[in-house]
Amino acid sequence: MKHVDEYRDGDLARAIAQRIAAEAQSDRQYRFMEFCGGHTHAISRYGIEDLLPENIRLIHGPGCPVCVLPMGRIDDAIRLAAREEVTLCTYADLMRVPASGGSSLMKAKANGADIRMVYSTLDAIAIAIAEKEPQRQVVFFAIGFETTTPPTALAIRLAQKKGLTNFSIFCNHVLTPAAMQAILDTDNGVEIEGFVGPAHVSTVIGSAPYRRFASDYRKPVVIAGFEPLDVLQAILMLLRQINEGRCEIENQYRRAVTESGNAKAIDEVAEIFELREAFEWRGLGEIPKSALKLRDAYAVYDAERRFAMETKPARDNPACECGAILRGQRRPQDCKLFGVACTPETPMGSCMVSSEGSCAAYWAYGRFRQYQNEARKAS
Repeated sequence: MKHVDEYRDGDLARAIAQRIAAEAQSDRQYRFMEFCGGHTHAISRYGIEDLLPENIRLIHGPGCPVCVLPMGRIDDAIRLAAREEVTLCTYADLMRVPASGGSSLMKAKANGADIRMVYSTLDAIAIAIAEKEPQRQVVFFAIGFETTTPPTALAIRLAQKKGLTNFSIFCNHVLTPAAMQAILDTDNGVEIEGFVGPAHVSTVIGSAPYRRFASDYRKPVVIAGFEPLDVLQAILMLLRQINEGRCEIENQYRRAVTESGNAKAIDEVAEIFELREAFEWRGLGEIPKSALKLRDAYAVYDAERRFAMETKPARDNPACECGAILRGQRRPQDCKLFGVACTPETPMGSCMVSSEGSCAAYWAYGRFRQYQNEARKAS
């Protein structure tokens, strides 16, 4: 398949890995964070870490929107869905994210709440939930980074065009560069020398928003696609920048990403949304200017205003290491719950629930690799 098979060529992957090993300086350590959960899954699925020399470490970042959503916002959605007049539409990933008191949207649905899984924001309108059931208040649980924000804006435009008065969104859209900055600004003991920049996000916002990480923080960023050769090439590009003392924004994913991004999508989002003063991220705390809300002109579509919602503080399971994993301080296998109390069937934290979560990736592709490596060393 064009643009798939050629980026999964095993011989080319081994050739790039050999180039990385040849250029990695043996007297130093390299630490690169892949921000995006899609990269984390590619790294686990294709065994990329096994191809790298031991002095190159890949640190999993908070690039999973379901994972970084704080428990209090899940509690909000459950309370909203419990209202007799509300139909809550949400993505499947959110259904099993643990909430306070062992609850979840799935359990709330089982208890009678009208919660429906959809594939996109438009489903809440396009499949005529709001149109066919005008007596229901249809709320879409909007979540995601810059990639999924334009479709939410489009849904609001469509609701406006159709004159729907029973449609609103519970907005939880968050911003990638703000989280990357928060990671660098926080002294959490994690040394990061460069970022493998997100792919889908960058198709929307372009490469320009990352410039300050090179100029102000002296951290190179290489935007990469999701295929194994993309990731390996990005690691090689980062390695060369570090070795040469450069700090630049490079675009490995040139087949999809431009410097300025998608101007139409950017303009549409700016028209409908504005920055929140601050927003809580799971594991990272309150981050200024890191999330979006609806502008006053579109307040009629804002579920938080329509239903006078107020988020209450909520504490994660103290035994769950999701927060530390999202900060890059821990790996899934470091959590005592991983694979024991916490599995995809019985998730204790959001990193195991989401298809982009680090724990889900390690469970699916990497949980046996540790034991295989230990066995190889022993033999």
